[in-house]
Amino acid sequence: MIPASHAFKERARAAMADPDLTRALTKFKTGFPLKRAQAVAALPEFEALRDEGKRIKDHALAHLDLYLERFEAKVTAAGGQVHWARTPAEARAAILSICRAAGARMVTKGKSMVSEEVGLNAALEEAGLEVVETDLGEYIIQIRKEAPSHIIAPALHLSKEQVAEDFRRVHTHLDPARSLSEPSDLLTEARVLLREKFLAADVGITGANFLIAETGSTVIVTNEGNGDLTQSLPRVHVVLTSIEKVVPTLEDASTLLRLLARSATGQELSTYTTFSTGPRRPDDLDGPEQFHVVLLDNGRSALLGTEMQEALRCIRCGACMNHCPVYHAVGGHAYGWVYPGPIGAVIDPALIGLEEARHLPNASTFCGRCESVCPVRIPLPRLMRLWREKEAAARLSPGPQRWGLGLWAFLARRPGLYRLTTRLGMGLLGTMGGRRGRFRYLPLAGGWTGARDFPAPTGRTFQDLYRESQRARP
Repeated sequence: MIPASHAFKERARAAMADPDLTRALTKFKTGFPLKRAQAVAALPEFEALRDEGKRIKDHALAHLDLYLERFEAKVTAAGGQVHWARTPAEARAAILSICRAAGARMVTKGKSMVSEEVGLNAALEEAGLEVVETDLGEYIIQIRKEAPSHIIAPALHLSKEQVAEDFRRVHTHLDPARSLSEPSDLLTEARVLLREKFLAADVGITGANFLIAETGSTVIVTNEGNGDLTQSLPRVHVVLTSIEKVVPTLEDASTLLRLLARSATGQELSTYTTFSTGPRRPDDLDGPEQFHVVLLDNGRSALLGTEMQEALRCIRCGACMNHCPVYHAVGGHAYGWVYPGPIGAVIDPALIGLEEARHLPNASTFCGRCESVCPVRIPLPRLMRLWREKEAAARLSPGPQRWGLGLWAFLARRPGLYRLTTRLGMGLLGTMGGRRGRFRYLPLAGGWTGARDFPAPTGRTFQDLYRESQRARP
């Protein structure tokens, strides 16, 4: 996927001016958060589970080389093969080689954000393969030629009317007078069409929520069953995922699964939780003849041992974006790359470069909702602030912004001068505000006054009020 994060401001403005997107996001922002809250309230030990989940991921990252090697050994012992990919190009080449060796013509795919990261679909299609997304949301955005707007609900930005229009445009062999007014109509139509693809596929590609070093198993969680059909019906199953997904044991995976579904969709567990270990054995009734795991690095190992390592704890539940007021306003496409929302603001600069993604860490109110709901306690606001510091150190931010912060820092280090300046500034603004009590426009504050009035100061400074309250204390 070609990054467009450098255009975040323009994309955000366009998103906020889109009435269809605004309606979709308005419905979305009350759904997942409410269900998560209900699921958490029903599990008294949830906070203890968060602590345990953090410990598991921290331990795995501290010994990542050990557990990845153990995972590879177990996969090999079970009859599978692990392919190591340092870059997206190496991941694409490995999968294309597997498909060619299998004589594949059709590939079905389960939902995989890593496949979006490496641009897999385009590469396979350029090689002459038919590639079909089998997750309903992914299938919808595939026929629209769009990227996912959310990591667990890729088509949440669309209404059922838009989807119906796309189905009529693409499924031209079906009765044009058919009813597509209900979500169930859309689901039935997609199910019938995709079932043919499942049966014809030569290679099935899935992602992985977890890799288990103890057994060499991969784990996927879905609510549609498409992942099971994708990995069990074709002759070849390829798992494409990233190196930080490994955990030491089955018990560790069980703990994280208890956190994942509750944080993502408010379920105790997803409808399907599937463990895959190697290809079909002689006494198995079904399953693939070949089992491959492609492990992508793409800059992740460079984060180990740095301040950003904590971001690698992410289990891709989407809770941070489900609760983020900025995401609720602009949606996922505004972020311009695979991972949107607060986790995208932390991960994207590491994977595609700060110069490309520098706007994303600034797209936050730092309200802290993302950190408060993260199931593995990633300190997202602190990590975004670190990226802001790196941006300033690299002089990537605009000159006026750097100069303004420099002036503020100069005053903040001189308390007496700071107090005098704020008193004078408040007095001047209060006088200029006049009877209206607000400003329709202020120099250097156009980002605020372009959408709302700026209230004029009406009293003393915060420091004066604070000192007065302290003196009044017994």
